[in-house]
Amino acid sequence: MSSTEDLDYPQIILEYNSGFLVSKVMFTACELGVFDLLLESRGPLSSDAIAAHLGTSTTGMERLLDACVGLKLLAVELTQEGALYRNTEISNIYLTKSSPKSQYHIMMYYSNTVYLCWHYLADAVREGRNQYERAFGISSKDPFGAMYRSEEEMLKFMAGQNSVWSICGRDVLAAFDLSPFRQICDLGGGGGALARECVSLYPNSTVTIYDLPKVMQVVKEQFIPPEEHRITFHEGDFFKDSIPEAELYILSKILHDWDDDKCRQLLAKVHKACKPGGGVLLVESLLNEDKSGPLETQLYSMNMLVQTEGKERTAAEYSKLLEAAGFGEVQVKRTGKLYDAVLGRK
Repeated sequence: MSSTEDLDYPQIILEYNSGFLVSKVMFTACELGVFDLLLESRGPLSSDAIAAHLGTSTTGMERLLDACVGLKLLAVELTQEGALYRNTEISNIYLTKSSPKSQYHIMMYYSNTVYLCWHYLADAVREGRNQYERAFGISSKDPFGAMYRSEEEMLKFMAGQNSVWSICGRDVLAAFDLSPFRQICDLGGGGGALARECVSLYPNSTVTIYDLPKVMQVVKEQFIPPEEHRITFHEGDFFKDSIPEAELYILSKILHDWDDDKCRQLLAKVHKACKPGGGVLLVESLLNEDKSGPLETQLYSMNMLVQTEGKERTAAEYSKLLEAAGFGEVQVKRTGKLYDAVLGRK
């Protein structure tokens, strides 16, 4: 970082300076349907053809496509008829809506919600609170009221979370052998993708998704097929209402939304409801113990400041919260991907 070459020409600083431009190029290509069109066309297309299909200007589309080539999201072939563009394999897998591993929905959530909140990052740092009021004119006292400010926004958020579990879900659920737990409760289970992954991996287990009534309605209608009898639903607010008895509770990306006091309050309720010999599985992005990384987790923690009341934590910090609630035998498994697993036993 501090080599003479870096000091003579600050390449890394310039890359950081353009970071949000990179994100917006990818988001825009997704939003306009570039990757979907090129997948469906089953062959390369010219920029004019893509612009005509998608209803954009030819000059704007050509620049967008060339930027995507630079990012290795598209490949280009120069022919006598001109430049022809096609998806790279990584774009076919992760940036097309029809792919089982599509990240399209989380990209759209980042582009239309997270990006607007981050415009006020300096205000968040000054004030130490989320920025929904400035970004959307909605009270910052209820982060999920803001996230779920309309059914459309709630659907986007839930679909975005599901897309994350399509690439990370199996790893966190397989980090420990959860087969002894037959009765599982996914607290704040949202769009249900982790619950579906769980019953796929552990077919002898049943999973109850616990979430707010309006979330449950959408999950039943949009995300969980009625023939999936191993998944049931329980409506409630886990801070205000009772939590059903279970052998294992999964809290995936839940504690990072809240401050330590609310985490302790929730974990104490979970411990009380948990059957003897049961446990709790935390799925979170873990900071290094000295908080020197990983960079993705450090950035997520900044996002928690901008969007929620919480923060990302170290394994030791989560262990301390679990132990304060009465859980013991805490084990930690890093998956090498975005999210890690922490298991505590009652």
